[in-house]
Amino acid sequence: MTSIKRLGLITATAFLACSATPLLGASPTSAAQAAQSAKSATATQRMAKLAADYYQFNGRFEPLYATYAGDNRFDDELGLSIAPAERARRHAAYRGFATRLKAIAPSQLSSADQISHEIMAYEIQTVLDMASFPDHLMPINQMGAIPMELAMVADGKGALPLATPKHYDNLLRRLVQLTPWIDQAIANMRAGIEAGVVLPKPLIVSTLPQYRDLATTDIEKNPFYAGIKNLPDNFSAAEKARITKAYQSEITNRLQPALARLAAFMEKEYLPAGRSTSGLSDLPNGAKWYQQNIAFATTTRLTPDEIHAMGLAEVARIQQQFAVVGPKMGYQGPAAELPKWVAGQSRYRPFKNDQEILEVYRKLDVAVASKLPALFTLVPKSPLEQRLEPELTRATASDHYTGPSTDGKRPGIFWSVVNDAKEYDRTKMTSLYLHEGRPGHHFQVALQVETPLPDFRRFGGNNAFAEGWALYAETLGSEMGLYEEPDQYFGHLNSELLRAARLVVDTGLHAKGWSRERAIDYLKEVNGYTDQVAKSAIERYMALPAQALGYKVGSLKIQALRKRAEEAFGKRFSLPAFHAVVIGDGSLPLAVLERKVERWIAEAK
Repeated sequence: MTSIKRLGLITATAFLACSATPLLGASPTSAAQAAQSAKSATATQRMAKLAADYYQFNGRFEPLYATYAGDNRFDDELGLSIAPAERARRHAAYRGFATRLKAIAPSQLSSADQISHEIMAYEIQTVLDMASFPDHLMPINQMGAIPMELAMVADGKGALPLATPKHYDNLLRRLVQLTPWIDQAIANMRAGIEAGVVLPKPLIVSTLPQYRDLATTDIEKNPFYAGIKNLPDNFSAAEKARITKAYQSEITNRLQPALARLAAFMEKEYLPAGRSTSGLSDLPNGAKWYQQNIAFATTTRLTPDEIHAMGLAEVARIQQQFAVVGPKMGYQGPAAELPKWVAGQSRYRPFKNDQEILEVYRKLDVAVASKLPALFTLVPKSPLEQRLEPELTRATASDHYTGPSTDGKRPGIFWSVVNDAKEYDRTKMTSLYLHEGRPGHHFQVALQVETPLPDFRRFGGNNAFAEGWALYAETLGSEMGLYEEPDQYFGHLNSELLRAARLVVDTGLHAKGWSRERAIDYLKEVNGYTDQVAKSAIERYMALPAQALGYKVGSLKIQALRKRAEEAFGKRFSLPAFHAVVIGDGSLPLAVLERKVERWIAEAK
């Protein structure tokens, strides 16, 4: 998620220049060593060039996600990755990248480049393994799509900067490209109807209000016009007039009609064609599709049955902890029903407005900052801010984090979703902040942006590592002394319980034939959720098969590696050193992370 590539190329070139030619009078041994060094330098150069080409291709294929990752070099591009021809081009390019990568022997690379080699091999194979599954036929759901993602940043307050005329021109170019994207999405969904690859009806129902809102004919309420209402004061009158006229013309004449077409299509054609089933396995070749989604989301070869059993075991373990913390909160009932009891206690919902909630998070950040030096020596330079989720996306959003920009102008941001302050649960706040803020996503993502890595690693990553680290970071609240209040420790356990329950309901939905209603009932029973909260959660898992599995799978792997290191080092174990090993090289597939920790243990011993 975020330019160091140039430094990498300079380093490789310098190494080649210094070592390619043996000195006059050098011995045969040193000459042989020099020749070997030259060979290694060539491999290093080729790896650097491949990494650069690989990232450039991906940045242009999905430029909006490069923006979200903090890389603003593609801010005037939107891409058309859902077009069948573009998908074919991507897969052809990946086959070419695979051929180039296989021609580079890892033994000729430095340890850092060997990690890059491993990561790229994994990523390329994962994309090629997904090539036969038509995810492009379902390009829109209630959790997001390009129109909604672009609308979220169009005010210039998030990942997309709007501080100069060029910034506004960049966004306008993206708006021009959005209309073709919308028409391609409609064409894809029509093809999906023909192929029997469509969303479940409840997801379409949840998606419709978003696109009705986007299609508003009142330009002042159109989110793509939001930046025009906040044009910087230092713009000249002529620039303001030019930019305003251009946005009005594009939105009124092209974009709004395209959004209206999309909303009408989804309501009149797509909704009637929506399916009554809930899981991915109900689609053609769905079982294999879901298994591949698991591989993508967890970077493992775990099966649905193994993950389902893991979830049930974790739910049981956490409920045993409820038996300990419940009485400390004044609860005397069955341990498994503690979440329901807490949900009914008004004292855990003390807030009157959004700002009170935001202030708690800001105070919590100060408290966390004082505890971090004992656990971390490797920390990011980028600051972290706490903000409320914009009104446009609150209804369907989850609390989340966006990383800092490479130029240091945008900090990392923890976005808190508050739909009704009076119903906001205070028990979850410490655990949530450790996950989304620091030392969770902010430490991992910001450090990755700041570390001299190849761009494909600096701005990339995988779900199991990122979410696994953030969930692991929640557990550190105990070592920080932040869970001494029983209600906050319960909040941590309850958050962990959700991640465990996700293993059960996700695999239930997509591999075991569970209905949406059965999965909703499970979350209501196990997590004590209201019907609406459980519905939103289950529909997320329906829309994003396997995505939610990475949290627990990744966290359990990091915890297991920590235990292995503690046993190997004994009294010499250093938690800050372990954390530096885990997050010091950016996001890694779990198997690559495991090999890295094992090498660290072996070398240190």
